[in-house]
Amino acid sequence: MADLTLEMLNALPGWVREMGIVILSATPDEVTCEWELAEKHHQGYGIVHGGVHCGVIETLASVGAAVVARPRGQRVVGLENNTSFIRAVRSGKLHAVARPVTRGRTTQVWEAWIRDDKEQLVAQGRVRLLCVDEDKALG
Repeated sequence: MADLTLEMLNALPGWVREMGIVILSATPDEVTCEWELAEKHHQGYGIVHGGVHCGVIETLASVGAAVVARPRGQRVVGLENNTSFIRAVRSGKLHAVARPVTRGRTTQVWEAWIRDDKEQLVAQGRVRLLCVDEDKALG
């Protein structure tokens, strides 16, 4: 099984690329990213939509869990995402870090923190993921 590389992660199509999120590091112990805020990240009041924060937290947790699970012949899917919105932001650059709480054989739990360019906490979350053998169908 090939390792997940930053090039591969940042080249994947979909939501992460559309949001402009750049994965900076991905190890079994920590995953980091950053992105520049734009209007596409806003909700109706002109602040970052909570779904963006949830999506970033789930993305980092999923990447970290996958880095752990892939060498075992597994893939991961999210089971729960609990994200708290701490501070409203409108513009600037945000960065996030996720770290494992548990890296079990059947489930993993990862925590993540999103901060602004002044290192103020913007959002914090925890994601629980299921580890599924690659030969098992999803859904």
